[in-house]
Amino acid sequence: MTHHGSPSFARVGGQARAGPFGWPDLVAELDRWAAAARNATFWWRDDDAAAVTEPLLRLLELCRRHGVPLALAVIPQPADPALAALIARSDAPVTVMQHGFAHRNHAPEGAKSAELGDHRPPAAVAAELTAGRERLAALFGDRLHPAMVPPWNRIGDAVAAALPGLGFRGLSTFGARAVAGTGVVNTHIDIVDWHGGRGFAGDDACLAAAIRHLEDRRTGRCDPEEPTGLLTHHRDHDAACWRFVDRFLAATLGHRAAAWLTPSDAFARAGA
Repeated sequence: MTHHGSPSFARVGGQARAGPFGWPDLVAELDRWAAAARNATFWWRDDDAAAVTEPLLRLLELCRRHGVPLALAVIPQPADPALAALIARSDAPVTVMQHGFAHRNHAPEGAKSAELGDHRPPAAVAAELTAGRERLAALFGDRLHPAMVPPWNRIGDAVAAALPGLGFRGLSTFGARAVAGTGVVNTHIDIVDWHGGRGFAGDDACLAAAIRHLEDRRTGRCDPEEPTGLLTHHRDHDAACWRFVDRFLAATLGHRAAAWLTPSDAFARAGA
């Protein structure tokens, strides 16, 4: 992620250039997709859901109003049945995915936070993930898609390798995926500045991330079939975060080259 206050870069017209980037730059990149008669696909994931809160209600209203499909990553252990009841009666196009188990850090001191790193016995991790999957299935039923969203976007190699045997058919973290067709659908635009005050990362950084991934897909520098992923965290949004999401959804929906995928479609295209 490019943090607020840092220079941002995107490859525009084949050349890397520093920001600032504005909304016309996003439109220009989408115009390049249109000129190539290609669809620039997107998908949307929001993390850390557990309860019905005002930010959660605002998120669902954005989703409903724009009609853009949302993957809601829910933490199983603290998941409130009231959240499941709300999702069940909502007409917003929401799909639930599993966000670890308790969103608890198990990494050793000094290491980056991780719940699903290879720091614990595999059987212990497997038991938690299975219990979490069963709880979410009971709460959300058909709304649940069997994909894993690791807290902090970190997962150990051994844990990742064990996911299919635990009933998971997809994995979503952050950054352009390395290999196509392996059930991985990542996100690429993180709108929160986690290291600079936890507010909005800024239009420049967020648009640069979007343009960079779109341009790299279009020119073959990364997997062209991975949809460009918008990552939000409703519990942490300030007013500027909400304004950006609203405008980003509107700007892309208003362009003939852009198409928003459902989470199920995104993972199906990834072989999950």
